[in-house]
Amino acid sequence: MISVYRGEQARAEVRRWCVSRIEDAGTARARSEVVTSAGVTGVVTAGPEPCDGEPSVVLLPGTNMNAALCLPVADALARERRVVVLDLPGQPGLSADRRPRAKRSSWYGKWLTEALARAVPGPVVVVGHSLGGAVALACDSPQIVGRVLLSSAGLVRLRVPVPLLAATVPWLLRPTVARSATLVRRMAAPGQGHVADGLGEWMDLVGRRCRSSLAPPPLPSGLLELRRSVPTLVVAGRFDPFLPPCHLGPAARRRLGAEFRMIEGAGHLLLDEAPEAVRDAVREFCAARTAG
Repeated sequence: MISVYRGEQARAEVRRWCVSRIEDAGTARARSEVVTSAGVTGVVTAGPEPCDGEPSVVLLPGTNMNAALCLPVADALARERRVVVLDLPGQPGLSADRRPRAKRSSWYGKWLTEALARAVPGPVVVVGHSLGGAVALACDSPQIVGRVLLSSAGLVRLRVPVPLLAATVPWLLRPTVARSATLVRRMAAPGQGHVADGLGEWMDLVGRRCRSSLAPPPLPSGLLELRRSVPTLVVAGRFDPFLPPCHLGPAARRRLGAEFRMIEGAGHLLLDEAPEAVRDAVREFCAARTAG
């Protein structure tokens, strides 16, 4: 097992940043923890109690992200239904810091099954971004009645265009706020400078204090075939450099039998670039699950 942090002081600094951001936002939320075989899992809950048969939304952030960075989308969804954000173990945030060196997909799948059973009573629609999408696919919990996969890993191998690689290497070698903002701009769609400014401070902290993990490889076809039994919507940004819609869309239909939707004016960081479009997609998907 390897820790995401470069020491105990780094862990404490990241935790302070996350707690401060959640508590200073001023919106009614509950912050709690549940214990799983992967360690402690940080949980942020918002929104009304679900009615009978109504699924809660469980949001899984992507690589280097957490609940503290998903608040705009969580709050938008929580106006209508219960929303639970789970920090992934082995990623910077409020969950346990260690992740395995091998067999991460099955490890994360087991973790999510346990976390759902402890944190969310009743049926759930899992909304996973990037790595969170791959984790959602790795899990076979009977609580899951639907999946919304945003710029999701696990279906195809992520691409790394030369401009993105050119921004990543300096950030890894000597991170600064400016280099972090440049990296975020390469992930986002053109004209999304406000997203880069907002995430620059966080990515600088991640670069200095954390060990970033690599994107997971595509999941086995046999596993994805089993996931066809649960309705799935795959969503991608028009300008996603890692997962262009022209590659992700056909793979989603072919490998998962999923519906596919593209969001104009967005890149890879859908939760930050297009929170209202994400809210609308999840709202429509959940309404269909409830009606069914």
